[in-house]
Amino acid sequence: MSESLVVGAGAIGSGVARELIARGDRVTVASRSATAVDGATAVALDASDAAAIAAAAAGHDTIFLTPNPTYHKWPELWPPLYRAAIEAASRSGARLIVMSNLYAYGEGASMPMTESSPLHATAPNGKARQQGWELVKAAHDRGEIRAVEVRASDYFGPGVGGTSQMGSMFFEPVVAGKTARVVGSATQPHTFSYLPDIVRTLVAAADSEHVGRVWHVPSPEPLTRLQLAEQVNALTGRQGKVRRYPAWEMTALGVFVPFLKAVNSVAYQFDKPFVMDSTETEQLLGLTSTPWDDALAATVDWYQSRVAHTAKAHH
Repeated sequence: MSESLVVGAGAIGSGVARELIARGDRVTVASRSATAVDGATAVALDASDAAAIAAAAAGHDTIFLTPNPTYHKWPELWPPLYRAAIEAASRSGARLIVMSNLYAYGEGASMPMTESSPLHATAPNGKARQQGWELVKAAHDRGEIRAVEVRASDYFGPGVGGTSQMGSMFFEPVVAGKTARVVGSATQPHTFSYLPDIVRTLVAAADSEHVGRVWHVPSPEPLTRLQLAEQVNALTGRQGKVRRYPAWEMTALGVFVPFLKAVNSVAYQFDKPFVMDSTETEQLLGLTSTPWDDALAATVDWYQSRVAHTAKAHH
């Protein structure tokens, strides 16, 4: 029986915990508020506290690093998280599996982005993720730890809330036949990653003998957000729409709202094609993405039941 420490209890962390528990592994979920996941041991700790993470990781085979720190504070919050995870992996001997995104490739990256594309982060949040992986890779190359990083694009699926560009802010209005407001162009092709595919990739990466490298989550073919809204409408029979926030409005608000300033710095991802290739990961880990039809049907079902539940609660 394998033992894993999952750091972070958001949609991805709790999904990984459930997947591991379902196959009979022993799982500890560490989060600031000791969030409970059925079948897992919950512990409360600060993920930037190296001693606490190391103590929680003792006797475990794998550490999954999946926290979701405050978005506009990534440059200050991510470095201690990476350092604590590296130290915990070094002390415990556990393999380190880092969950990440595509920000580190930076603006102007050639498309499609592959597992071996160079890192040229341009935005502060992207630099935080690039520097973190460089720390992890350096520790791996020195032989102190065994580690990999799993990268996904903007993610969607049942259970995804407001922290993703393709979470409740997009799906709730469209499912209800209203207008979703989006950052950047709604007519550029974009890779989106399905939450269950992210979870499966993290678990497969932990099981694989390949270390010291990057994996890309197998994701369905790129679509525009306009196309996605049309597909959701076909499923619901409604007329949901998508409208972009004017760039001037986002820029003006970003002066006063740190979160929007951080969002603006990565808006380039939606103004040109933003496409990820995961061929290497699919071949080496034996994974495939969930087709759009299946992924959207499950996602729309979840949001419809959530919208219905909210409406019922208000009556």
